[in-house]
Amino acid sequence: METLNLIISIVQVVLAIAVIFLVLLQQGKRAGLSGAISGGAETFFGKNKASSMDALLSRLTIILSILLGISTLALNLVH
Repeated sequence: METLNLIISIVQVVLAIAVIFLVLLQQGKRAGLSGAISGGAETFFGKNKASSMDALLSRLTIILSILLGISTLALNLVH
């Protein structure tokens, strides 16, 4: 029982560090009129948003965040 608690704790720390790292890698949302204009130009002339690196980082962040929540619940049940 104690080893399971330790394993889930280690997984939770690794997931938390990975989520922090992924959030820091993502670009910030642009604000103001200049961001709206350049964002529209990027959508019109740029590559597809669904296949970009930002979309991949966003998906990975969501997946790892869900796994972090599940590991937190599992740690609570084991503890």
